[in-house]
Amino acid sequence: MLSLTTKEIMEIIPHRQPMLLIDTIEELESGKYGVGKKCVSYNEPYFAGHFPGEPVMPGVLIIEALAQVGAVVILSCPEFKGKTAYFGAINSAKFKQKVVPGDVLLLRVEMIRQKGPIGIGKATATVNGKVAASAELTFAIG
Repeated sequence: MLSLTTKEIMEIIPHRQPMLLIDTIEELESGKYGVGKKCVSYNEPYFAGHFPGEPVMPGVLIIEALAQVGAVVILSCPEFKGKTAYFGAINSAKFKQKVVPGDVLLLRVEMIRQKGPIGIGKATATVNGKVAASAELTFAIG
């Protein structure tokens, strides 16, 4: 089982600041699952407008952070080295609690199906062991 730093993550996926939404990969089994971490800071640029006086991490960015972990899971496979993972679909997205500055998001993506360049992952974001968001994400490798 591997763990990756931000620098190592950027060797696998093309995302860069301000769109790189994962700090580390805590666990990785290529092609199977990964657990990433995002330390949510008051300095995130989106908090200036979402929402003034009540900063809340946008749900779409939580889903994007999950997708980036999923992309690391898939793109860490040798056959996809140097490729890009795109959204194919987002299904059954649910948001259970707010994510606010100071929270640490644990982002787990488990690949449940893969056929050629298409993969489907079960994605769950938690804060302090409680589910903040979940979705089924389809990835298309291009």
